[in-house]
Amino acid sequence: MPELPEVEVVRRGLDGHVAGRTVAGVEVFHPRAVRRHLPGAFDFVGRLIGQTLTAARRRGKYLWLELDSGEAVLAHLGMSGQMLVSSAKAPAEKHLRVRFTFADGGPELRFVDQRTFGGLSVEEMTTVDGALLPVPVAHIARDPMDPAFDLDDAVRAVRRKRTEIKRALLDQTVVSGIGNIYADEALWRCSLHWARPTDRLTGPAVGRLLTAATDVMAAALAVGGTSFDALYVNVNGQSGYFDRSLAAYGQEGRPCPRCGTAIRREPFMNRSSFSCPRCQPRPRAAR
Repeated sequence: MPELPEVEVVRRGLDGHVAGRTVAGVEVFHPRAVRRHLPGAFDFVGRLIGQTLTAARRRGKYLWLELDSGEAVLAHLGMSGQMLVSSAKAPAEKHLRVRFTFADGGPELRFVDQRTFGGLSVEEMTTVDGALLPVPVAHIARDPMDPAFDLDDAVRAVRRKRTEIKRALLDQTVVSGIGNIYADEALWRCSLHWARPTDRLTGPAVGRLLTAATDVMAAALAVGGTSFDALYVNVNGQSGYFDRSLAAYGQEGRPCPRCGTAIRREPFMNRSSFSCPRCQPRPRAAR
């Protein structure tokens, strides 16, 4: 699933292409695309026509478009969701689920989702710690790229979890935006195994890890994020290429860039975790 850099790439594209434009029409082509909007597709369309999209916002991996009504269109990208800005003359994409047209007659906004795990919904907004958020996002912690992110608070939150360090990194209520890819990369940079207990790590060690996660996500953002297939693209349909710079994630059997030992893959939460067995030794209690 897309993580902070990939979602931020999309957010920037949306902010540049659709913010300030007024919705003239909305077509829903698949009911699952708006299943999270509980009043249904008819209400979803009615709530949006005539509204102006004022800004594209993000917290962690969550993305939304603010409306002049004070509500927001919350976008769940899921495993294959794409928010594309397309010419009105461009043919419909094979997996087009929702189409937005605008009063200025310019490019359309299209939600495309091959696997239909994602979706759109109109949500009320609420204020949490000075931030205006859609209600379903209110419990999500700030991410490391948030100007108001407090590293010391995040370190304390991670150490309180009393779990494996990677599980804490993936807990979006502790620190948001970090997913499987960038957790593995940050752990590799800090020479930590994913099973290290959080309560046995010092505060400075956790601080270095969160800083490494911030750095690796910033590097990914600079090249458009990580795209392993055509499903992860920006609003223009272009892929990112940080996959060329990955040191650990997805590198099973390849030499560790630091010591040359073959990267290993281990089962982790119905997924996989990648690490260097020499640079990132597994803690004894987890053997």
